[in-house]
Amino acid sequence: MSTLNEVAFRLSRRPRSVPRARAVLHAVLGDWGAGQDIVETAELVLSELVTNALHVRVPSDRQVGIRIAHSTADGLLRLEVSDAGEGCPEIQEPREDDVQGRGLVLVDALTHRWGVSPRAAGIGKTVWAELKAPELAPPPRTTEIAAVTVRTGQSVRVWGEWRTVRSVGTERYAAGGLAVVLGLDEGPLLRVPAAEPLAVRALP
Repeated sequence: MSTLNEVAFRLSRRPRSVPRARAVLHAVLGDWGAGQDIVETAELVLSELVTNALHVRVPSDRQVGIRIAHSTADGLLRLEVSDAGEGCPEIQEPREDDVQGRGLVLVDALTHRWGVSPRAAGIGKTVWAELKAPELAPPPRTTEIAAVTVRTGQSVRVWGEWRTVRSVGTERYAAGGLAVVLGLDEGPLLRVPAAEPLAVRALP
């Protein structure tokens, strides 16, 4: 039986979103049992895709959508980055002294295949890339994932006990940085950095 594991989230259009996306990917692939080679390659590919999306001209309130998925049916790890911009990215041939224009060259060299498709919801496009990763395993029932990937209905282990997540939101710390705000079935709101690993499990 084939299994599809996937995580989707959105980040603001700021340069700091590149390392944040990379941190989430690192945590997710760790949960899925990825080897170091796959992790490093995937982080580089995702960094290039997110960086390209941040350079696209879109309305200021638009965010960048990110999806990480792995199917045991084809053994491919798929990375998707969506933006509200127009146009279609193409591989360029930068000169030796050019400091930009090498992103898709790297993506093309490091991945099994990549492409562009219309954005599933709304205007814009999704740039996707796939890497061969047949050795990834389904995540265990209880695992650790980045706080930004926690969903309602899951249970998180906090204060030494399991609490059911009733709501998920985000806010900015006064000193900068993104915080995930979890409303739980008991106790106060839980605020943690977006990339903070949390122990989670699905409800039966």
